[in-house]
Amino acid sequence: MSLVLQVSDTHFGTEQPPVVEALVALAQQQRPDLLLLSGDITQRARPAQFRAARAFMERLGAPLLAVPGNHDIPLLDLWTRLRRPYARYLAAFGPELEPLHSSPELLVLCLNTTRPWRHKHGEVSAAQIERVAQRLEAATAAQLRVVVVHQPVAVIRSSDVVNLLRGHEAALQRWAAAGADLVLGGHIHLPYVRAVDGLARPLWAVQAGTAVSARVREGLPNSVNLLRWGAPHASPGCCQIEQWDYAAAQRAFVRAAVTEVRPARA
Repeated sequence: MSLVLQVSDTHFGTEQPPVVEALVALAQQQRPDLLLLSGDITQRARPAQFRAARAFMERLGAPLLAVPGNHDIPLLDLWTRLRRPYARYLAAFGPELEPLHSSPELLVLCLNTTRPWRHKHGEVSAAQIERVAQRLEAATAAQLRVVVVHQPVAVIRSSDVVNLLRGHEAALQRWAAAGADLVLGGHIHLPYVRAVDGLARPLWAVQAGTAVSARVREGLPNSVNLLRWGAPHASPGCCQIEQWDYAAAQRAFVRAAVTEVRPARA
């Protein structure tokens, strides 16, 4: 079995210490095999915020794949934003803007969907779409095939349409045909799992809420996602996607919802 912990929109600089400690406790309890950090790691891309975020992720005790979000590019330092937009991110999280993970049970492909000339909206290029598709086509049937971006590729509220990833329609069509199972994102601080219709094969958009920040949406709690692939108690061939919410009364993350999806295999 493989267990993946998706953490998103930590916005270090606005983190809440009790929630931080509760998430560390959850990771120690669950022992994920892989951590995914899907952007907006910091609030203002300051070096100290990146250092705090890196130290926190190291406390979670598993290998990490991360992508930047729009908040991880300096907003007010225009020279850095235009000339070296990812320098602070790379100093904290290593030289790869688009890391990948491949194991017998998992294929995870990360994409940088930020653009320094955009304030918040994300974009996926034709070259990125094709590069990911070719790697998906080389996956094995045993691998859960996951793409990680920052902005959502499907939404459940009309107010969030403006936040959709630019180029998401072409990306979803191509990635589904190539064998993708899940596309993970953040950005809008709203957790959900949504099946995407009209594609060549089943594909689900999996969104995470804000993990530890005080910038919760409309009173929703902080939350993270746990993905279980090949769990002995799950139906054969199913992936369990668990939403874990922070419960202030218990000062702990508690499982709030479980969605079971069945990836298609030839």
